[in-house]
Amino acid sequence: MDTPSARLIAAAQAAPTTIDSDGRVLALRRLTALDKLRLFKAAGPALAQNHLWLGMATLAYSVAAIDDVPVPAPINEAQIEALVSRLGDAGINAIASALVPPDPIDMADHAGN
Repeated sequence: MDTPSARLIAAAQAAPTTIDSDGRVLALRRLTALDKLRLFKAAGPALAQNHLWLGMATLAYSVAAIDDVPVPAPINEAQIEALVSRLGDAGINAIASALVPPDPIDMADHAGN
């Protein structure tokens, strides 16, 4: 049966997870267009144009749960910064590693020519 609840459960189960160097299990979500729009709103006009700040905020915003405890999406700059602080370097680095796609394979190196 394809109900909204069933879709949410399936999406949660498909969410990637990672373990940071502090041993915390971080459940992640891939941000949708609406999630990104809400992140820009939470960041405000000035910070939404600061690519370095926004990059770290995006990583934090991608956290759905820490050790199976749901993490609500931040709705303002202070909440974003509080989540980044809570995650620390260990969490941010683990999220970045989990969400960044691996380097593409250079086919010329593997062509055997």
